[in-house]
Amino acid sequence: MPTYKLAYIREQRQDMIIFPLGPNFGQMAASVQNEELSSLGVRANAAGLQGHAVAVWDAGAGRMGFVGPPQWHGFLSSINFHFVMMNVNRVISW
Repeated sequence: MPTYKLAYIREQRQDMIIFPLGPNFGQMAASVQNEELSSLGVRANAAGLQGHAVAVWDAGAGRMGFVGPPQWHGFLSSINFHFVMMNVNRVISW
């Protein structure tokens, strides 16, 4: 049974479902990343969480990689992986 910890936050009047994933996520092809993120979003919505899913990972050298809606890129660029981990507040399983 897969289990994911996530940060469910409201920013810029938007609900964000932020999945902190392993660094290997950043090495996947964009099509695979998008497919995985879509699946995580469906699972989060089915668990009762509103909003769009975002994937983040530790990209090394103090950087955070992310995949999410273009309108959130400014916000996502302003935070780091530590911020996300400090805001983990939900767990979903299926």
